[in-house]
Amino acid sequence: MKVAIIHDWLTGMRGGERCLEAFCELFPDADIYTLLHIKGSVSPTIERHRIRTSFIQSLPLSRRWYRYYLPLFPLAIERFRLGSYDLILSSSHCAAKGIRPPAGAKHLCYIHAPMRYVWDQFDNYARGGRSGVVARLGMGLFRERLQAWDVASAARVDQFVANSRNIAGKVQRYYGRQAAVAHPPVDWQAFRAAETSEDFYLMVTAFAPYKRVDLAIQACNVIQRRLKIIGKGQEESRLRKLAGPTIEFLGWQPDEVVRDHYARCQALIFPGEEDFGIVPLEAMACGKPVIAFGRGGVLETVSPLTEEAGGGEGLVRARHAGAGVQASAVTGVFFFEQAAESLIQAMECFERRRAEFDPHAIRDHVAAFDRRLFKEHMKAFATAVLTGTAS
Repeated sequence: MKVAIIHDWLTGMRGGERCLEAFCELFPDADIYTLLHIKGSVSPTIERHRIRTSFIQSLPLSRRWYRYYLPLFPLAIERFRLGSYDLILSSSHCAAKGIRPPAGAKHLCYIHAPMRYVWDQFDNYARGGRSGVVARLGMGLFRERLQAWDVASAARVDQFVANSRNIAGKVQRYYGRQAAVAHPPVDWQAFRAAETSEDFYLMVTAFAPYKRVDLAIQACNVIQRRLKIIGKGQEESRLRKLAGPTIEFLGWQPDEVVRDHYARCQALIFPGEEDFGIVPLEAMACGKPVIAFGRGGVLETVSPLTEEAGGGEGLVRARHAGAGVQASAVTGVFFFEQAAESLIQAMECFERRRAEFDPHAIRDHVAAFDRRLFKEHMKAFATAVLTGTAS
């Protein structure tokens, strides 16, 4: 069976690339097509494949500012001329699912999100003073056109598999299509529960606007808590200016360094609304609690305390938010307003009740998201779409 894997861009190892890595293990002879590839930025498992890039690769300053070429992404992805493949597997949060499959090929799309830059995350990227005036005007001008393309190109997909029930709902809402669900993988066996912790909180994240790194910095500035941040991105300059003396920026780090920080931190802070979020699962695989904004993918992975720091309404909302999680362990604390004050209340709630978090029970909770199970599920979806038995 000849397989082509389509991925939006290869510029670093984040959640989407963890999924791509699993796809590369499933299909070791597959070719990879991507808008842009910064050599050496992804794992050897991905790099050893034959990687073909689009004309975006050759545009000025594309290595750093490729997102500014967003209006060109549909043209770039459609210009790929695929050969005689049996299966097209797209890994898409932006334009990858818009590939034009060759005649006779089946198209299985693992969707991390509908094109988030023009749908529910538009305000985070284009407004609020975080983008330049030209970028904001450009995104406003092209938004409707990109939305129309995103909807129309969904018809090129034979089967959608969403990374969460959260995203399956968006696939239905935006495209009018049903999507199966396969939660992204965690290399569960690579982590160990840590029974002790040091006096710092941790973030592991790209510095994109919707990640809300600024909230964690503001909260830790106010209550003088140590915060270590592993990551880089377009907001780094702004975030460094916000940071007080208790904040430490570590840049991107190798997997073993990230695992070490998970093991040593007292808790992970996760203040953005994510489509799913692999980072909380990795932290929990080390037995560490997650302090998260109670919306999006964490509702499917984190089992929160049944007290929110605000009490009353917060208590009810916390119970409701965790209703989709099958767990016997308490694995985190939710806050429900994206404001520093709300995050501070959640951190103080965690600090009051930290004795209730059992690191081994938290780690066991993550076993259901193991990489091996993800690969089995995706192999079954690929077989179903090829044989015409996909639902």
